[in-house]
Amino acid sequence: MGPMEERIDLDSEEEIPFTSSPNGSKVHPLDFEKVCSASRRGSVNSWIHKQSRISPLRSIYLVLMTAKINILLPFGPLAILLHYLTRNHVLVFFLSMLGITPLAERLGYATEQLAFFTGPTIGGLLNATFGNATELIISIYALKNGMIRIVQQSLLGSILSNMLLVLGCSFFTGGIVHYNKVQEFNQATASVNSGLLLMAVMGIMFPAVLHFTHTEVHAGKSELALSRFSSCIMLVAYASYIFFQLKHQSSLPNPNRDVDEEGVTEEGSEEEESAEITQWEAIGWLAVLTLSVSVLSGYLVDAIEGASDALNIPVAFISVILLPIVGNAAEHASAIMFAVKDKLDITIGVAIGSSTQISMFMIPFCVVVGWLMGKSMDLNFQLFETATLFIAVIVVTFMLQEGKSNYLKGLMLILCYLIVAASFFVHVDPSTDDD
Repeated sequence: MGPMEERIDLDSEEEIPFTSSPNGSKVHPLDFEKVCSASRRGSVNSWIHKQSRISPLRSIYLVLMTAKINILLPFGPLAILLHYLTRNHVLVFFLSMLGITPLAERLGYATEQLAFFTGPTIGGLLNATFGNATELIISIYALKNGMIRIVQQSLLGSILSNMLLVLGCSFFTGGIVHYNKVQEFNQATASVNSGLLLMAVMGIMFPAVLHFTHTEVHAGKSELALSRFSSCIMLVAYASYIFFQLKHQSSLPNPNRDVDEEGVTEEGSEEEESAEITQWEAIGWLAVLTLSVSVLSGYLVDAIEGASDALNIPVAFISVILLPIVGNAAEHASAIMFAVKDKLDITIGVAIGSSTQISMFMIPFCVVVGWLMGKSMDLNFQLFETATLFIAVIVVTFMLQEGKSNYLKGLMLILCYLIVAASFFVHVDPSTDDD
């Protein structure tokens, strides 16, 4: 009865300090395990309670203090201040660009943190969507102010920047680091994105061809009607693509899943387990950062034309070349980082996937939004811009068809982008009267 009495006493005591329980043979092994389990639960609950109290401060520290690029954050408020004090469009424009850059990067960070709680496929879609949030916000603000050409050119510039500059730098850097091997990526994924890009080119090309061949049934109306119809078709195609990704994940290669299945590095598994902020903190930061980008984008767009006149630089060059640098800064860095780590599937997803989303979702979405606003936003990007996009997509498609990359391909893409940049530097956008 002695041992049983001791066991009954142990079971009746719910909170027994861990240090006092191991008394040799007096405690049955099952009771000892129960004591240890209760002790662990108590310490875990205490740790969770402590973490929940310091989590907001820790979240602020992680989002605003840890990234080195956040040193540019003060330029945003400074640009707003100079807008009201000096009206110097050049300073406001460049300071706004510098201020938006870290906000765009932190927007990508918050999206990545939220992706830990949503799964790889939805997380990838969130990354692509909020990765282009800066361009979308700038475009909607410019569209609201009637700056349709700036909307068209900035979105076109984002596509060209991702396809040529970001992908080119990634291929070049990855090829230099891994000069002794051939880097490979999933050819099927690249082919799907290339097909969507070619479909986008077709949707953008026909309104321009209709306009410049003067074959409209109703002059000035058929072009706009065709643009709106094609935009709705492109949105349906992109929605079908997303549905296919969500419902048939095993059919369409997922770069993140491929990396995990191969077990490339232990670092990848660590990244999967290490969400640094909570789900609601990530959602909150997405809202705050999106609002901040929206406010600063207004001052940036307002200063474009003044900066163009003061610097004697074409608005087309600013819209196509300079503005996309702001929105693509984070994607540029991450794509190169993955190429250096020999994870080209993720690099393709970042660079080409982003171009696909801009061409198949953001451009038609802006046409539909302009339709609702009563703005004549169409898919006629003018002959020069349409030809540039068509040639760029053809070049990139040929570069991707082999499923392999090297530094020579990267260098060729970078040089192509330099040709495009020089072309827009000497290109004068035609006035509406000449159209």
